[in-house]
Amino acid sequence: MNKSFLANEKLSEISTPAYVLDEKALLKNLGILRDVMDSTGCKILLAQKAFSMFSVYPVISRYLAGTAASGLYEARLGHEEFGGEVHTFCPAYRDSEFDEIAEISDHIVFNSFEQLRKFRDRCKGKSIGIRINPECSTQDEPIYDPCAAYSRLGVTASNFDAAAFEGVDGIHFHTLCEQGADALGTTLEAIERRFGRYLHKCRWVNFGGGHHITKDGYDVGLLKKLITDIQKKYDVRVYLEPGEAVVLNAGWLVTGVMEIVRNGMDIAILDASAACHMPDVLEMPYRPPLYGSGRAGEKRFTYRLSSRTCLSGDIIGDYSFDDRLSEGDRLCFEDMALYTMVKNNTFNGMPLPDIGILHENGEYELIKSFSYRDFKERLS
Repeated sequence: MNKSFLANEKLSEISTPAYVLDEKALLKNLGILRDVMDSTGCKILLAQKAFSMFSVYPVISRYLAGTAASGLYEARLGHEEFGGEVHTFCPAYRDSEFDEIAEISDHIVFNSFEQLRKFRDRCKGKSIGIRINPECSTQDEPIYDPCAAYSRLGVTASNFDAAAFEGVDGIHFHTLCEQGADALGTTLEAIERRFGRYLHKCRWVNFGGGHHITKDGYDVGLLKKLITDIQKKYDVRVYLEPGEAVVLNAGWLVTGVMEIVRNGMDIAILDASAACHMPDVLEMPYRPPLYGSGRAGEKRFTYRLSSRTCLSGDIIGDYSFDDRLSEGDRLCFEDMALYTMVKNNTFNGMPLPDIGILHENGEYELIKSFSYRDFKERLS
């Protein structure tokens, strides 16, 4: 990430909490993804479930082919603000929403053959696909594993309806989460073994998301080979729909220290909240990176970082620092573009963070700020 931001004199002028998108880091990621497209002929889509900051869609759309949506609202957002292709998948479509989804989507993927039979006649002129479950787990977190036992996501080989598949254009799978190309290779082996005879009937195959393409050390060469091999063997177009890879390490959450209290250890109360502003910290759980800090006990002064909500467990984690924290200090959590803005909430009446951009030239631009009205209008 652009560490010069932390030395920017304007940092002290930012009203906290604030999400700050690092444009330079975003462009670096987009360059890597564009190279994969250009080298293989595949198409890469932005998975809006991870990142939907549409103010930068004009930038992203210069590199990627379109957007992936999880339902009507995301499909509309991609259609209205991004352009390009709109691919929509939902485990179950609402009848009252489907015609609008079909109107603005280029690809429509169904989670079951029952859904396919129900809606396929309303997909005139659209490319349709079916999601499969290759029953090949490559991760250890059941909450993020679509191949876990009793998963509702995708059709297994034993439940695949060959007759209903006639006339379907493509197959979609999404089994990875923050993983490398080796996990994709393992998954493709399972898919070819269980579904290979159907791939020959496809026009496209969607590899879904969860590909950590822009992470340091990711084997981009292997990814390109896997894409090229599948495209040649089955005469299909490959799509990928990463979310995290688009904005990996391209965003900050800037927060301020409000007070220091002590109860067995030093506890810093911040104006940012794990529960409200970075829910994955509690859901996964995980310890978000914080610039200039260490693990508990690693540096001289250790603090538990918490929030000003009344939730006892609204704790970000224990961090250590070279110097004591004081009221008014600014802290910058890293890698905060993904799964933050799209998941935040106003629990406990917490204000939503500002949204801003650190441009390539070092200038900071406030894109949006929120108020009491945003809290109230989510209620009744």
